[in-house]
Amino acid sequence: MLFLGEFFALLTAISWSCGSFSFAEAAQRIGSIQLNVNRIILASVFLIITILVFNFDYSISGYQLKFLVVSGIIGIVIGDTFLFSAYKKIGARLSMLLMSAAPIISTILAFIFLNESVSLTAIIGMTITISGIVLVAINSDNSPNAKYKITKVGIMLGLLASAGQAIGLIFAKEAFNSGELNEFVATFVRIFSSVLFILPITIAIKKYKNPIKLYIKDTKAFLFTIIGTVFGPFLGITLSLLAIKYTKIGIASTIMATVPVIMLPMSKYLHKEKFNWKIILGTFLAVGGIAIIFLR
Repeated sequence: MLFLGEFFALLTAISWSCGSFSFAEAAQRIGSIQLNVNRIILASVFLIITILVFNFDYSISGYQLKFLVVSGIIGIVIGDTFLFSAYKKIGARLSMLLMSAAPIISTILAFIFLNESVSLTAIIGMTITISGIVLVAINSDNSPNAKYKITKVGIMLGLLASAGQAIGLIFAKEAFNSGELNEFVATFVRIFSSVLFILPITIAIKKYKNPIKLYIKDTKAFLFTIIGTVFGPFLGITLSLLAIKYTKIGIASTIMATVPVIMLPMSKYLHKEKFNWKIILGTFLAVGGIAIIFLR
């Protein structure tokens, strides 16, 4: 089917956008740490069922396992906890826009640790993306009636989340570079190892509450968590793999990076956010810079 991969990539971007809004609402209700633990437990269950139902090859080497575990701890435990904290401070839209910096950080880290070259075109793309992010940040609505306020702490949390994702991807890429590995299995290892790492710690420091009691008291929080998990780490990942399967990685990655653009009308409808032309221009610049990086 013509443009099948591009279609799956667009569905991925829409899925991640929906998941981001759901997680932002859940984070407001139960907190970023509680949400992160709950959603990776749910995602682990969804993934293991998928692996067993479709009988995927789950063979993995010790070397790959080591890198995927580290990838999960840095990208999911640390990075996503920062991301959900950013959701609470500055909202899903701006948080996801700041995540646009992840390809930039990944490119720089790949240059340092994996000896991957960085072209002049890529540097231009990075500059455009950073310019777009800055343009949005300095022109966002900070009025008393705004649902979210733009703060330095929120911006820093978003950038730390972006760095966590970028570093996590570097370790995951090394696992894939070392041999054959099923994507669903790799995702399960990253997520489940994160559960094994973060759950005992959060229980020990009394940052994790009984999710059953918590969700009985707040059923909307449970609904938002389920929706976010399905659209985010489960359905989003599945669609992204299909996109990469049927089209070039650069094209798929560029379309999937349109999340901040897709979230503009969603934010206007759901949160009644007001956008001026500078915010819209900045968002398109950020996505356009990513396109240049991926399609160079």
